[in-house]
Amino acid sequence: MDISNFRREYLKGGLSRSNLAEDPVQQFTEWFEQARKTDIADPTAMILATVDPSGRPSQRAVLLKYYDSSGYVFFTNYESRKAKEIATNAKVSLLFVWLELERQIMITGDAHKISTAESAKYFMSRPKESQVAAWVSSQSHRLSSRQILMQKFSEMKRKIGEGKVPLPSFWGGYKVVPDEYEFWQGRKNRLHDRFHYIRNKDGWKIERLAP
Repeated sequence: MDISNFRREYLKGGLSRSNLAEDPVQQFTEWFEQARKTDIADPTAMILATVDPSGRPSQRAVLLKYYDSSGYVFFTNYESRKAKEIATNAKVSLLFVWLELERQIMITGDAHKISTAESAKYFMSRPKESQVAAWVSSQSHRLSSRQILMQKFSEMKRKIGEGKVPLPSFWGGYKVVPDEYEFWQGRKNRLHDRFHYIRNKDGWKIERLAP
């Protein structure tokens, strides 16, 4: 199928060096808050890229749960494909794509497990059904049928009953500690604005990149 004529212009705005925050976390926050105020369905969704020991990359969407100046946190099964790849190579990439605003943000850095206490605090805030689901899903492993998954889910719900769901030892959070950011704003004629932040001993160096 030839879809080469499927295109549009990016006309919603621009990005200049004079309007950029010196701190990339502040710049991220400004854009994130603007994304939250639009009708974007999942502004916290980000593409997480990891690499296996052979160099083969993989990507998937995960949800940002909190962030601060030290990094960006998401949660997952520690026995999943992404977790196994992080265990052998902690360098990862995050990509936020907000096409409604004609914007992207790429963040690269190292992923580290957060403390059990931090993971437990978030886990206990989740809906109970989501807590149960974390116990019954052997994430990324082969599953012969959905029926088996739902049977395990029902059995676990009956077992727990009205009690609290404990934090699984194989489930928790990662914090991605950034060393680079790229902010991308679409522009007319594909002459997009791109600004690159890279960490150095004095803080952050900012450069404009060609589109």
